[in-house]
Amino acid sequence: MKIIIPMAGMGKRMRPHTLTVPKPLIKIAGKPIVYRLVESISQVCDDAIEEIAFIVGDFGKDVENELLDIAKKVGSRGKIYYQEEALGTAHAILCAADSLEGEVVVAFADTLFKASFNLDKSKDSIIWVHQVENPQNFGVVKINAENIITGFYEKPQDFVSDLAIIGIYYFKDGQNLKNELQWLIDNNVCKGGEYQITDALENMKNKKLLFSTGKVDEWLDCGNKDATVYTNQRILELNKKEKLIDDSFCNTNAVIISPCYIGKNVTVKSSVIGPHVSICDNTIIENSVITNSIIQSNSKLSNVNIDNSMIGSYVEYKLKYNEVSIGDYTILG
Repeated sequence: MKIIIPMAGMGKRMRPHTLTVPKPLIKIAGKPIVYRLVESISQVCDDAIEEIAFIVGDFGKDVENELLDIAKKVGSRGKIYYQEEALGTAHAILCAADSLEGEVVVAFADTLFKASFNLDKSKDSIIWVHQVENPQNFGVVKINAENIITGFYEKPQDFVSDLAIIGIYYFKDGQNLKNELQWLIDNNVCKGGEYQITDALENMKNKKLLFSTGKVDEWLDCGNKDATVYTNQRILELNKKEKLIDDSFCNTNAVIISPCYIGKNVTVKSSVIGPHVSICDNTIIENSVITNSIIQSNSKLSNVNIDNSMIGSYVEYKLKYNEVSIGDYTILG
């Protein structure tokens, strides 16, 4: 089994945080989004992951090495591919053409999920979906009584289905997908200058390949600050296996309201933290009240009262606002 992860986008909706860190490497409850994504896929597939192919932009060697290290942590081999121009989802996946063979899972790196189904590898393809209240805002699929997909629809204004595609796909034979993606490029089948995976899926369906759905129990988005803070909240609530508070945590007259994640060498003095707060390594917090927020590593916060906030790494923050989104290497106060 291989996992293909397109993640070359600039993450504009997550700025200022993505000015210094690619969105999939932003930490949720102490782990990068893409790390949690890979772990969740592994649990559903119930199979060893041979290779993880990351499709990136010009992120630099430090980011590439971090991605390769994530692959190693889950017992896999990492491989880096590049998308130099934003030409759509189909083009992004095809950048990893050399890895598109055998069983593959394609997963876009701005979504997390909770699922209780096991992958049925007898199917030609399985598409992860979630039931939504506003299907006109999503790509959706229509299925028959046998759970076989009969049609793909992009943001339908008239109701056809409420099963939204969450951006994760299984293919029994990656070569079939590669052939269809290449056909789109060769024949310039694009919309607004972008080549879309849904066009390839439609072609594959028309060639009698059978697509079915895997319905996830919960779909968690990491597309913007508010969505990411909420995802952090749900990960903390759902997490039953990971140790959330490191033994090195230094607590001086602080109250910690569970669930919270607290990383290595964190110091909290005379503060109330939680619920739903993640604090990454080497951060110091004093005389503060913090709820429902994500704070990255090596930051120092004093006399703040915040909720629904994201604070980056190497931040010094001493001003009082109710809600903030502060990128890396910022000093306020």
